[in-house]
Amino acid sequence: MRKLQWKIITLFFASGALTLSILFIAQQIMRLIGREYWKEPWVDTLFRVERTLSSFFGFPVVPTIIGILLFICMVLLLSQGTIRQINQLMQGTQRLAKGELDQAIIVSSNDELGQMAVQINQMAQQLKLSLAEERMAVQSKNELISNVSHDLRTPLTSIIGYLRLVNEDHYKDEVELRYYTDIAYDKSLRLGGLVNDLFEYTRMGYSPINRVDINLVELLAQLAVDFSLTGQHEGVQVVFTPAVEKIMISSDGDKLMRTFENLLSNAVRHGREAGRVDLKVSQDPKFAIVQVINYGPPIPQHAIPHLFERFYRADESRTDQTGGSGLGLAIVKTIVDAHHGTIQVTSTTELTMFEVRLPLQAPEN
Repeated sequence: MRKLQWKIITLFFASGALTLSILFIAQQIMRLIGREYWKEPWVDTLFRVERTLSSFFGFPVVPTIIGILLFICMVLLLSQGTIRQINQLMQGTQRLAKGELDQAIIVSSNDELGQMAVQINQMAQQLKLSLAEERMAVQSKNELISNVSHDLRTPLTSIIGYLRLVNEDHYKDEVELRYYTDIAYDKSLRLGGLVNDLFEYTRMGYSPINRVDINLVELLAQLAVDFSLTGQHEGVQVVFTPAVEKIMISSDGDKLMRTFENLLSNAVRHGREAGRVDLKVSQDPKFAIVQVINYGPPIPQHAIPHLFERFYRADESRTDQTGGSGLGLAIVKTIVDAHHGTIQVTSTTELTMFEVRLPLQAPEN
């Protein structure tokens, strides 16, 4: 508050100096031109009253009153800028209270009042941003509920329909009965997978990253073995190619495992036609680089920017066998972001590659 204090002190000092100067000038003028009026009856009466009051109170009353009034006028005159700035601050806070966040307060000084104006403007912008984020959160929640309802309803409707046929004995023989129950079972698996993905995605929003030092090459090698067995059933060969034997990073092993499981599942699912999926790992001076490559049909270019959005599907016509829950890549993006990494997608007629870059050293909090 030093600047404002000195401003107030200077204001009163200047007002006092101006008042004394004006009184001194007025006195000199009265001495020069006032003698002609001293003989007037009203002037004589005025001086008598002034002398009487001065003798009663013990000090010159009239000059004192004139001096005080003049000093007040000088203070009001010289403080117009400060008063104007205070009024602007009051109006700004009133607009802020009403929710009018677009009109900023004009900053006309660099003292405490100016700093307060800057802080109010910053608070208004922050509040505006918070309100926008809140609206986006509400919209996102509504979209999530809508998408979940739709994706849960579709397999659930099929399950109910086929089980109704079984319950009402609308089947010809044991073979058709088995066919209906198999479909209901497959739909149940899809429903369970969607619920698990949804739970995993929502958990990622508040689950902390438990960092430990892990060998990324070993983690990916284990995944490659697991998916080699899975790929055999799909007719897909998973080939793991590490550029080095050891890459140590500080990360959450369980979450990274989920990340690359999702990417490999995607690659195996969409790489059936080519029969091969490549998993490569390397490093540069700052990052570990993991590439998951399949040689199936390309992703449409218009779909690539939206791949990591919740419930987005590049091909809306995909069947239950070719399409996932629409949450897998959103989970991947959330985990990679939490590790301060990046993920990029390249898709051509020859291959589709997801490249994940993770920092070798954990960033400081």
